[in-house]
Amino acid sequence: MKSKTNRRNVLKKMIAGAGLSALPLSVTKAFAASDRALGAELKGKINHSVCKWCYSKIPLETFAQECQKIGLKSIELLGPEEWPILKKYGLTCALPNGAGMGIEKGFNDPKNHDALVKSYEEIFPKLQAAGYTTVICFSGNRNGMSDIDGMRNCAEGLKRLMPSAEKYNVTLIMELLNSKVNHRDYMCDHTAWGAGLCEMIGSDKFKLLYDIYHMQIMEGDVIATIKKYHKYIGHYHTGGVPGRNEIDETQELYYPAIMKAIVDTGFKGFVAQEFIPSRKDDIASLKQGVTICDIT
Repeated sequence: MKSKTNRRNVLKKMIAGAGLSALPLSVTKAFAASDRALGAELKGKINHSVCKWCYSKIPLETFAQECQKIGLKSIELLGPEEWPILKKYGLTCALPNGAGMGIEKGFNDPKNHDALVKSYEEIFPKLQAAGYTTVICFSGNRNGMSDIDGMRNCAEGLKRLMPSAEKYNVTLIMELLNSKVNHRDYMCDHTAWGAGLCEMIGSDKFKLLYDIYHMQIMEGDVIATIKKYHKYIGHYHTGGVPGRNEIDETQELYYPAIMKAIVDTGFKGFVAQEFIPSRKDDIASLKQGVTICDIT
């Protein structure tokens, strides 16, 4: 498949070769429509995605059209019933959901293992059929459990899924969340703990979702942490700190430098915008966030 740049170059050469005035109006309109359908031309170092839940007021089909115009490749945290709309607009789902028992009930509790394994094994073939290779999962809350016991329990449950994950070429991505502000008592709340779990499982089919917003709240030192633990990270989320709003000059993180650090690790996956727009135009806020992260 030709890249957007190549296809645009072909259109430009055809127009230039014929002379714009020499082309029938219907043809020039067709070229313009085709160019618009390709979406915005981004720089290509970051694969851009967005989490739909932050834009709940916008119907998915409308949102997909707007994301295509911005140049996004993916809308994520969507389940099987929503995937066909993404495909209609040439978008993927970089991190699907649709399995599990929610954030608070995860793999750290052995009582959940049978239900979780069943849930994920049911979605694996659906992911493969859709051409998707990841799915989100969660540790669960501590509920008085020690971190080392929780890590062992998570490893025990997740290891049961690794043969199926290999079979269907699906990577389970466990999200790192803050337990200070948004998700009290959540266990997978430090990168070192998540990396330890990755080592215990010992499979490339299990990685971490490094949520920059959440980890800035929990531990800070974002760039150094990314450099240290990047081999365990399979996905990234953004968000402004404090407040989880726009990622511009109103907050304490400088996202261009963070994006450069991610690219410098050799990361080829997706970075998803996961901030809650606080202004009148949600799409303008999303476009601003993508532009900030779209480094040269």
